[in-house]
Amino acid sequence: MSIRIKGDRAIKTPTGLSTRPTPSKVRAAVFNILQNHINGANWLDICAGSGAMGAEALVRGANQVVGIELSTIACRIVNENWQKIAKSNQTFQVIKGDAVKVLPKLQPKSFDLVYFDPPYQSDLYQPVLHTLSPLLAEDAIVIAECDRLRPLPDVIGDLVCSDRRQYGQTSLVFYRLT
Repeated sequence: MSIRIKGDRAIKTPTGLSTRPTPSKVRAAVFNILQNHINGANWLDICAGSGAMGAEALVRGANQVVGIELSTIACRIVNENWQKIAKSNQTFQVIKGDAVKVLPKLQPKSFDLVYFDPPYQSDLYQPVLHTLSPLLAEDAIVIAECDRLRPLPDVIGDLVCSDRRQYGQTSLVFYRLT
């Protein structure tokens, strides 16, 4: 299966139900909201899945994209997708591993934008969001995608909710540092 990103570019997605790509209407909404923040930004894609969000960030001018994904197959596909899209002045890295264990090892990197889309029923939300603050630039925006029936708290560690959006069953929670 493939999905389309800005400019009608097709990217591959892993087969089966283990990876759930962010719906195109949600992807479009996120990038419309972030349009003035992406160019030159450092983007972190946690639970990268197909890599569609990171690919979209590259197409829209992110300076660097780092993806974390547990699945070996998904990592290979994300790497292929980003390789096709990245320009010579952009860098990207796909890291295979458990996000909770990988994130502390990313220091001293600083990210402007973070997109976090774990399996909706996972227990990753709290531990991952608690781990992020040392990795964030001063005005960073963290977006957590979740099921609208399982809302995330307004405050998680040093992160405070600045906005919430709903798209069908999908809810987006925007956090900033306190």
